[in-house]
Amino acid sequence: MNNEQDPSDFLRMIRESPGQFRVGMDCARGISVEGTFDKIMISGMGGSALPANLLRIYLDDLFQKNNGRSVSIYQNRFYTLPKESYENCLNIISSYSGNTEETLASFEEARLAHLPIIGISAGGKLEELCKKYDIPHILLPLPSAHFQPRIGTGYFFGALIRVLATQGLVRDTEEDMLASALRLEEAVPELEESGRKLAKKLAGKTPVVYASPKYKAVAMVWKIKFNENAKTPAFWNFFPELNHNEMVGFTNPQGAFAVIMLRDKEDHPRNLKRFEATADLLRAQGTEATIIDMGGSGVFEKMFRTILLGDFASYALALEYGTDPTPVVLVEKLKKMLA
Repeated sequence: MNNEQDPSDFLRMIRESPGQFRVGMDCARGISVEGTFDKIMISGMGGSALPANLLRIYLDDLFQKNNGRSVSIYQNRFYTLPKESYENCLNIISSYSGNTEETLASFEEARLAHLPIIGISAGGKLEELCKKYDIPHILLPLPSAHFQPRIGTGYFFGALIRVLATQGLVRDTEEDMLASALRLEEAVPELEESGRKLAKKLAGKTPVVYASPKYKAVAMVWKIKFNENAKTPAFWNFFPELNHNEMVGFTNPQGAFAVIMLRDKEDHPRNLKRFEATADLLRAQGTEATIIDMGGSGVFEKMFRTILLGDFASYALALEYGTDPTPVVLVEKLKKMLA
C-alpha cells in the first residue's frame, strides 16, 4: 500500500467490510416500535441510502422463495417525506454522520406528524434528537475518524435486516447471511487482485457499468464508488432498456469510455444474449467492453461479492490517478457554501 496516497488506510476498510454484517445486526438487537406495517420508508442520502437499494433486491428474492407477505421498501432522498410515509409505514431515518441536513429535515417532519420512527447513525444530531424525543435509535460504530459511509453498507444492511426480522416483517435469515459473509471474507484476496487488474484497464477512461434489471442497484453502487473513491465521472444503466437508447450514443461517443457488464448467469435467457451481442457492437465502435460474471451463490452473496470487487477496482483506480480514495473534498466544499 502507498501510505502517501492512502493515509487513512481505506484499503483496510474494504478488506474488513465483510465483517460488518454481524456488527450491524448486533447494533440493532432489541430495537423496535409498536405498530403493524406493510411498508418501510428509508430516508437517507449518499452512502447512507445505498443499503436500501440493495435491501429491496434481497427482500424481493426472499419473498419469492418463501411465498411470504411482501413488505414494500421505499426511499426518500430529499428534505420532505413522500406520501407513502404516512400510512402503515415504518420510517427509518438513516444518516451515518447523524448530521445530514436533508435527512434531519425528514426526521423533523416525521416527528411532528407522530409517525413511527427508528433512527440509525453513528452519533451526531440524529442520535441527540432520538434521545431527546425518546425515539428508538441504532448506534453504528465509527471505526476511525476518516470512516466513510459508502464503505459502511454492511453495518446498515445488517441493522436493517435485524429490525425487519424483529418487527416480524421478514423471516429471520441471520444464520444464512453470516455464513455468506464468511465466504465473502475468504474471497477478499481474489477480489482484490481482480479489482487491481480491472483498474489497469479502466485508467484514462470513463467507466460505464451495466447490469440486469434485478441487479441494477449494484451497477449504481459501482458508479458511485468510482465517483467517490477514484474521483472520476462514471455512469450506469441496465439491460434491456439501454439497448433501446444509450447504446446508440456510442456511435459518436465524444470521449474514451470503458463499459463493464455485470452478468448474472441466472438472468432471463433472452437478456443474457444481449450481453455478448452488445459487447460485440460496442467493440466494433471502438469502445472497450468487459463482461464480468457475478460470482457467489444466492442473491446476498452475488450482490456483495460484486460490490466488493467494485470497491477494490475503484480503490485501485484512485491509486492509478495518484488520488487519496478517502476524502470527498467537493462534497465538503459544497456543505460550506450552503451553510
